[in-house]
Amino acid sequence: MSQKPHFGLTGLAVMGQNLARNVAHNGFPIAVHNRTASKVDEFIADFGTEGTFVGAHSLKELVDALEAPRTILIMVKAGGPVDAVIDELVPLLSPGDTLIDGGNSLYTDTQRRNKDLTAKGLNFLGVGVSGGEEGALNGPSIMPGGQREAYDRVAPIFEAISAKVDGTPCVAYIGADGAGHYVKMVHNGIEYADMQLIAEAYDLLKNVCGLSNNELAKTFGEWNEGDLDSFLIEITTQIFQTKDTLTEGHLVDFVLDKAAQKGTGKWTSQNALDLGIPVTGITEAVFARCLSALKDERVAASTQLPGPVDVAFEGDKVAFVNDIRDALYCSKIVAYAQGIQLMDAAAAEFGWSLNRGEIATIWRGGCIIRARFLNRIKDAYDNNPELANLMLDPYFRDGLAARQAAWRRVVGEAVKLGVPVPAFASSLAYYDGYRRASLPANLIQAQRDLFGAHTYERTDREGTFHSSWGA
Repeated sequence: MSQKPHFGLTGLAVMGQNLARNVAHNGFPIAVHNRTASKVDEFIADFGTEGTFVGAHSLKELVDALEAPRTILIMVKAGGPVDAVIDELVPLLSPGDTLIDGGNSLYTDTQRRNKDLTAKGLNFLGVGVSGGEEGALNGPSIMPGGQREAYDRVAPIFEAISAKVDGTPCVAYIGADGAGHYVKMVHNGIEYADMQLIAEAYDLLKNVCGLSNNELAKTFGEWNEGDLDSFLIEITTQIFQTKDTLTEGHLVDFVLDKAAQKGTGKWTSQNALDLGIPVTGITEAVFARCLSALKDERVAASTQLPGPVDVAFEGDKVAFVNDIRDALYCSKIVAYAQGIQLMDAAAAEFGWSLNRGEIATIWRGGCIIRARFLNRIKDAYDNNPELANLMLDPYFRDGLAARQAAWRRVVGEAVKLGVPVPAFASSLAYYDGYRRASLPANLIQAQRDLFGAHTYERTDREGTFHSSWGA
């Protein structure tokens, strides 16, 4: 009986290394390869006792080390490098073999690759992996898309290496071609919004309420015991507890206020524009990072552009801290609602059957946006699979209603004091827009008809109309 593994991995950067180790820890033999052959030898020397590894110094050796049908996980930088590895592997593979891209690839690239490889008799899975380096080693959230039969073949490995919540693996088949990478993209978009919302809460807590870093750590720690319980709130607590090794202060105060980005949030916003879905919280979070990058301009503008004059916070600061907590909770709900609506639109556009409750389930552990209320999101779609918007679920609808006064106080106070809260404010505006039976878009459509004869529909009869305005 052959002792060759069926599963291989190429790309031994930290994520690739940790995923390979995770596979081996769970009892699956794995062949490993890296473009720099010496890195394979180093990996085997460092981790070879953790499981059954077969080292390969070329892609041909990697393919030869695997028993058919082969499955190879590609862990290289998204874009051209993935195509380069695929082009080199294809002539070495046999019909029925499967390639997996486990990086942060754009879903349209995954759709293209899936189509091309299917024509060659090969399977292709685009798999979103969330959880960072620690998750890769100890259990990530995994979002696979592609041929169902290819996923079923690798499912035992993915289920074994994924995070577990209440005994349930944080992995499920998402859908055809690019569905897995699409859902990972939306996950990252929600992550952008979540991080921006937490940053806005921090700004208000520090600069309006005057909380020290120790008090911030205590506040976020308390919030993490309630409805805001989540990985991002947890690590925020840790950040405010961390002292700087070079000074006597807290490290966070020495971090330059320029937030970088790798593009997945931007992709989410771009696709939302294409599909006509208002993911305003996510998009404001992307723009907030863009604005943060204009550090030199902002420093110069701070001496020239005036803000509110003779204005100070006059309320109860303890009560306002609680208001900020409630505004953060409401705005987080909006971020998830918008992300799920975008997935719904993509499913209709691309013919995917996305199970929203199942997606919430696999986001409960391992991934960056894992949070307590994902259980409630799962329940919402289990109770009503046709739910048009998460905000309409009774649990979230009632939670928003109970907290909206606090939400409005926070946004209003921030505007009065000149503290920018683009994600809080846009989330509230989305809530108010979505709950309005009538919006002023009738005037916009009238303007379009006047200057461009774009026509309009009427409220009192069927059909399409054009008028001579002002006649």
